[in-house]
Amino acid sequence: MAETTTSSSRKSKVLKAAAEEVPVGKPGSRQRRVLRESIQGITKPAIRRLARRGGVKRISGLIYEETRGVLKTFLENVLRDSITYTEHARRKTVTAMDIVYALKRQGRTIYGFGG
Repeated sequence: MAETTTSSSRKSKVLKAAAEEVPVGKPGSRQRRVLRESIQGITKPAIRRLARRGGVKRISGLIYEETRGVLKTFLENVLRDSITYTEHARRKTVTAMDIVYALKRQGRTIYGFGG
């Protein structure tokens, strides 16, 4: 008797799961992770390496947060312009040329990415 109740409860669980199954295909929009404080991903050693490349020998402790703030502002400006180029072309994908044009607009021309 106990065996039949266990199997019947198992069957009901399976049927319940099958009834709640998501249909095949695209059920809705893709979930995106909200990025907060991702600027902290620019680590102290990464900032130190950039400074070394620029010829800096010794770095003050206050430089790291200041550098993160400047980098965030710079990227916001470049990305705002590049997204404007993308939306004007009625695309959803930002291309390398959008970034090149955005940088050129800000007076920082780069070579080697087409165009």
